Amino acid sequence: MKKSLIAALLGATFACSALAQTSVQIYGIADAGVMWQKGGPTKIYSGGADGSRLGIRGSEDLGNGYKAIFNVEARVELDNGSQQPALMNDNPGVYLLRGMNQIPQAIRDRLQAAIQPPGAPAVNQEKALFDRTSMVGLITPIGAVMLGRMYTPGYEVFNMADAFESGTAGTWGHITGGTAGFTALGADIRSQEAIQYRIALPNGLGGSVMYGARNSGYLGRYHKFRAGAITYKANGFDVGVGYNHGYDMQNLPSLRTLTVGGSYTLNESWKFFAGFHSQRNKNSALLPDYLAGWNQAVVPALIAQGVPEATRNALLGIFQTNIKANTQQDANSYQIGAHYRIGNGRIVASYAHQNDRTPSNSDANLYAVGYNYYLSKRTDLYTALAFIKNDNEAQYSPGTSGNPGGFTEAPGADGRALQLGIRHRF
Repeated sequence: MKKSLIAALLGATFACSALAQTSVQIYGIADAGVMWQKGGPTKIYSGGADGSRLGIRGSEDLGNGYKAIFNVEARVELDNGSQQPALMNDNPGVYLLRGMNQIPQAIRDRLQAAIQPPGAPAVNQEKALFDRTSMVGLITPIGAVMLGRMYTPGYEVFNMADAFESGTAGTWGHITGGTAGFTALGADIRSQEAIQYRIALPNGLGGSVMYGARNSGYLGRYHKFRAGAITYKANGFDVGVGYNHGYDMQNLPSLRTLTVGGSYTLNESWKFFAGFHSQRNKNSALLPDYLAGWNQAVVPALIAQGVPEATRNALLGIFQTNIKANTQQDANSYQIGAHYRIGNGRIVASYAHQNDRTPSNSDANLYAVGYNYYLSKRTDLYTALAFIKNDNEAQYSPGTSGNPGGFTEAPGADGRALQLGIRHRF
């Protein structure tokens, strides 16, 4: 069915192109490799340095400085042909169930399996065809207006400041995914149901504002979403400040992030990166999912065992109190890094620190080094080595651009990974 839909879209696109003189381009990235990880399986993956994708974009010059544009982009998992990558390992992340010792172990095991099913999709749970981007817009003499599913202003600044460009085992985002590990989003990467205004001035200054209606945000779990960024791209600088703020379905403040940073190109050999990222979340938009896990995995078992209703309600109260506390986020993070070009290659190195400000104090330090060898302008071989030092209850584990790392074998255990891959742009 999806193949038929893609074929229909391609046919419709080129038919419109012939009639309206629209410029249409099919593009993509094919990226795959292998990762060796401590405490997890050796794994062939898709999307190591960049997420593998297939996209269609186009524009039509309307005259007088106006231009219509569109972009649809589908996720492609080269390792299995799907559109839903899983975590790099199936180690259980135990932080979400902390403080629930009054709940019998058998019930907690059921909860763990419901909250984190082994091998379950970690991205694109909605099974969206064009999960990466789907938008249409109008460029005008005073800026561009776009509607659909797009990258958020805050995340664009985060990506600008990341020496590993949001890819490989070294990317900064591997230690910002919630408290203690990949328990929640550390930033809203995209928002659906969104409208965005963007402007770029000749002197390098630019800006964007975004508003998301009900069912907006990365997972469509927000009542509303607000975001904005100011950037400067000139004289070697590619820097900015970005702010994202979502509200859960009860219209309570949810994930709020502030990101400052970017890069500076010194010369043909050196490029430097630095960034600061603050994340706060007192009302996780994922709480309904966790409560649904209780209702689906635990309640039927308790009833089958003849557990009285009063006892079931007491256990539910313990779960609700702790799961709300365990989904809260309060952390500051920073990263510094550099690129050094030599011959047909590029060395990448960075250091990142996540300062967890919750009582758990589950800090993490990420050290990473990588190398790209360019076979051509469109194809490169790459490798990356990453080491994460986890403190207290932290279980951060290195991943890729397309696959979140998941969790280390135990709280406080180090996360280590080595990867080799190939990337081709077309």
